[in-house]
Amino acid sequence: MNTTFFFYDLETSGLSPRSARIMQFAGQRTDQDLKPIGEPVNVLIKLTDDTLPDPRAILITGITPQETLKNGITEAEFLKIFHNKISLPNTIFVGYNTIRFDDEFMRFLNYRNFYDPYEWQWQDGRSRWDLLDVVRMTRALRPEGITWFSDSEGKAGNRLEQITTANNIPHSNAHDALADVNATIAVANLIHQKQPKQFNYLLDMRQKKHIAELALSGQPFIYTSGKYPTEFQKTTVVKTIAEHPRRGGVLVYDLRFDPTPYSKMSVKQLVDAWKFDPDKSKPRLPVKTLQYNRCPAVAPFGVLDKDSQVRVDINPDKINENEARLSKIVDWPTKILDALAIMDVAQEKRYGAKKHDVDESLYEGFFGQKDRQLMTKVHQARDQKLINLDPKFDDQRLNDLYPLYKARNFPDSLTIAERESWDKYRLAKLMNGKTDSPLNKFKIDMKTLTLSKDISEKDIQLLKQLELYSETIIS
Repeated sequence: MNTTFFFYDLETSGLSPRSARIMQFAGQRTDQDLKPIGEPVNVLIKLTDDTLPDPRAILITGITPQETLKNGITEAEFLKIFHNKISLPNTIFVGYNTIRFDDEFMRFLNYRNFYDPYEWQWQDGRSRWDLLDVVRMTRALRPEGITWFSDSEGKAGNRLEQITTANNIPHSNAHDALADVNATIAVANLIHQKQPKQFNYLLDMRQKKHIAELALSGQPFIYTSGKYPTEFQKTTVVKTIAEHPRRGGVLVYDLRFDPTPYSKMSVKQLVDAWKFDPDKSKPRLPVKTLQYNRCPAVAPFGVLDKDSQVRVDINPDKINENEARLSKIVDWPTKILDALAIMDVAQEKRYGAKKHDVDESLYEGFFGQKDRQLMTKVHQARDQKLINLDPKFDDQRLNDLYPLYKARNFPDSLTIAERESWDKYRLAKLMNGKTDSPLNKFKIDMKTLTLSKDISEKDIQLLKQLELYSETIIS
């Protein structure tokens, strides 16, 4: 089967893939020349009554919970469509900022519904790509032929609607998933036509083995990422200082900076310098994690021509000087890894202190073969068959998820006792936590937005619909 692209976009009930939900999925398959294949996919997914959406998200998308309940399908129904008709062999899933946002939502969606969270991204020749960093690197290194957006203060912007506006690409309904998909395909076509070598290079470079070869070559290389400042076109020159001990990737040092002051720091000082500090006057450790599976936009140092050096404000002589200094610091990689270990322990403690929520526990391990076979049986059972299905999973997460899966997707399969248990669960989820409860946060957000001076009549009507929805599921 020939390789195809599947461009997709989501509209969600909030920003967190752990707790928010997908409300709209849209996508379009294309061939390798970016020509559409078949009809687009555009589906609303029912919001279940254990979830209160972020009102700000609803004002952006205009999709209310009531609309999803009226015109949408369940998560289980959608995933059958997704795995049978969308996640085909040799598909490259691609979008605009999908790797950091949409892909995470899709992983949690699959996890909650007894599918492997990852196979749709790699098995049977499938893979993924992200156009956002492609756009950023094209702007930094090969911008010719494309009009680039800057605001009134000259600050560069690479949001999808900014790129489409600057290049007169139709995009009249931004934040509608299907409109964003069509706009993303148009932007991909623009780069493919104007800078085909750049497009094809980064398409090939999405593969983990190619990224690893460059990152582990021992040579400086170009790295474009949202982690870096806009004034440098999100682009710098880095060098690998160590392989990451847990994530598939490396720790890279930004060669804009002289490493000498950091090399003299203790491990504790490195930890303090590494942590985020809103005070931008304080120097922050210029070390980042580069993960191979996130399709980072990287390129050899040699492709940085003179024009690009000016655009990203890179002085090759200074880069070479800092690299030479870095190479002489023998013990520094060990100290950096020790600092990373301390930060990881602190993060695990913060996460462990939070109340356990099985919906959010995707990254606590992989499922064994026995459990995977039982997961398949869950998919094969529907409606009344679920009443008699009592799978005994080895992984406790799956045992905890099963009654939630039934209630969310097949409410008619619940016994009276299971319905009472579900109602108790969802009300506790929404209301427990006092000031930190989802319900209280929802009320605060609703009040803040209602009192806003910039609120429109359309927004007021959307908020009224949200208020009615909240009253319905809490009563």
